[in-house]
Amino acid sequence: MPPSAPSLVSVIAAELNLHDPQVHAALTLFAEGATVPFVARYRKERTGNLDEVQLRQIAERHQYLTELEDRRQTVLTEIESQGKLTPDLKAAILACQQKTELEDLYLPYRPKRRTRATMAKEKGLEPLAQQIEASNQSGQRLQLSQVAQGFVDTEKGVVTVEDALQGAADILAEQVAERADLRRYVRDQLLKQGQITASIKKDHPEGSTKYEMYRAYHNPVRSIASHNLLALLRGEREGVLKVSLELEAEPILSTLAKGTVKTSVPELRQFYQTLIQDAYSRLMKPSLTSEVMAEKKAWADEVSIQTFEANLKNLLLSPPAGMKPTLGVDPGFRTGCKVAAVDSTGKFLEYQAIFPHQSAQQRQRAVETLAGMIRKHRIELIAIGNGTASRETDAFVGEVLKTLSQPPVKVFVNESGASIYSASEVAAAEFPDLDVTVRGAISIARRLQDPLAELVKIDPKSIGVGQYQHDVDQKRLKQKLDETIESCVNYVGVDLNMASRELLTYVSGITPAVANNIVDYRNTNGAFLSRKDLLKVKKLGPKAFEQAAGFLRIRDGKNPLDNTAVHPESYVIVDKIAADLGIPLTQISQATDRLKRLQISQYTTETAGELTLQDILKELEKPGRDPRDQFTYARFQDDINTITDLKPGMVLEGTVTNVTNFGAFVDVGVHQDGLVHISQLANRFVSDPNDIVKVGQVVKVRVMDVDTKLKRIGLSIKQG
Repeated sequence: MPPSAPSLVSVIAAELNLHDPQVHAALTLFAEGATVPFVARYRKERTGNLDEVQLRQIAERHQYLTELEDRRQTVLTEIESQGKLTPDLKAAILACQQKTELEDLYLPYRPKRRTRATMAKEKGLEPLAQQIEASNQSGQRLQLSQVAQGFVDTEKGVVTVEDALQGAADILAEQVAERADLRRYVRDQLLKQGQITASIKKDHPEGSTKYEMYRAYHNPVRSIASHNLLALLRGEREGVLKVSLELEAEPILSTLAKGTVKTSVPELRQFYQTLIQDAYSRLMKPSLTSEVMAEKKAWADEVSIQTFEANLKNLLLSPPAGMKPTLGVDPGFRTGCKVAAVDSTGKFLEYQAIFPHQSAQQRQRAVETLAGMIRKHRIELIAIGNGTASRETDAFVGEVLKTLSQPPVKVFVNESGASIYSASEVAAAEFPDLDVTVRGAISIARRLQDPLAELVKIDPKSIGVGQYQHDVDQKRLKQKLDETIESCVNYVGVDLNMASRELLTYVSGITPAVANNIVDYRNTNGAFLSRKDLLKVKKLGPKAFEQAAGFLRIRDGKNPLDNTAVHPESYVIVDKIAADLGIPLTQISQATDRLKRLQISQYTTETAGELTLQDILKELEKPGRDPRDQFTYARFQDDINTITDLKPGMVLEGTVTNVTNFGAFVDVGVHQDGLVHISQLANRFVSDPNDIVKVGQVVKVRVMDVDTKLKRIGLSIKQG
């Protein structure tokens, strides 16, 4: 991405309410190969402290305007080659800031497939259309049938006067339908006054489909909820719904006539009224309806993707229970429970299958096996998957823990996507000799230790926190989710000596090939002792080192700063601070009060200003600190295990599993998430559920209603 011309910089700055130098600096850094996380963290002085959201907006808008400029030049060249580029048209094209506006201007000159208008021109009827339009503009009287008589030509297929006039009307109708100002008006009316309607097709009787609420549906285009629109389009795609965009025609036709008909001659006015109706119903409305529906679909996609982004971010940044010896339990009835032990680095130790839900003999054997694994590996955490048999397995594990003098903490873990991971190429490469069921139990254990490190191995769409994720623009969804993962990984930082290939891939400046080379180097040479050793990794050059080093951590390395977010380029500053304070680097975090009293201005350099120095001091106060929240978990009631145990009025503890535009889903331990509708999230109006709750949050809910037949649970978080 090259730096933009000043005019483009100014456009972006004005749109995003930023200063030109900020935008220019960001685009220059991107052109030099800098990533968004790197620029946001380590180039604050250059950009005026722009955050990641602003930087991504700049990058996206620059890409859009660059593509627009490329298209603009193509359009200008094409129209000029036709000899039709007037000064006014050129000025209008150069003034365009939206692709839709540009395409409207280009439409009359775009090469077409054969239309009724092009066929009429082939029959020699364009001069007739020109004569009629000239008369319309001048107000002169014109005998249509008399003028048309001269264009009757049986060899060309113009047999009658009516044929000639129809051909001329087709040409004029296409001209009306391609006028940029009229298209803009009709598009605006569809957006402002249009109604989206839907009905269920006749072959789906009442009560037979999940789209029942859309049996007789209508909603203004301007106010339809994004999730409703996506549901409608899915129902249409599945052949259940008939969806249309309706707009009252009379006001539209009246306005089109005012902008087109100049003549007062009755016969000519009637001729134009007819062709305008044809232009609207045959040409304008179908194409513009498709455009508007596509525009609204893109909007709904963006809303859905933003919801998915927020959920994924909160899930990835879920507080880790910590790198402690952990048992992962994948519950099951008939096939038993799969139990995997991992150590404090996440390394797989042992696997056992136990059958606590069958015979008394097998249950006793399961007790002995589980207790033995806990003692053998000095287990501190037990992660129980929340799928089938989870509550029964939880009760069994609880009984075993009562027999131990120092029982580990047991926690329910959302296992969404664990089966996808188990059968993936990533899991097969990591554990080629283990069965998929064992891999699943290992993943459950690691999710509790560090959710971020484990969840990056799974396609985000399989984690279960999206809304209509399979219906939205998949390319856009992948882009935004990849950005979210990249942001989270670099925000937390990555342990260079423990990170998987998948986790390293999301570190600023590291490609999949370099991530593989880092792991290969680690396997061959042992743990990294210094960030500088990264330069020994194949294909990891100075630029990649600059982008990545600050986000990679080395515990117990040669330099204590290697376990902080202080970038190696600033080590010399920290050395000077330590020397001035007379403190070894290893003890600098113990001098918090003295650090706070420092006059940081004396340590600024050309590359590190006061903003960067403030970040450095924060790191020195708490080196190696994990920025994620403190770990908490929901405690389910022992006597509430299935949906039939729920009664209205009960107050339960649960974990938010998904947030949508219409509310939040909460796991209360009955194998079926309940819905807290947006109206039940607070005692005030809520426009965005994300303002109240987030994925992974532990909440107290009150049961409102229970439908065991449809497996629906209504919950409330309202107080009082």
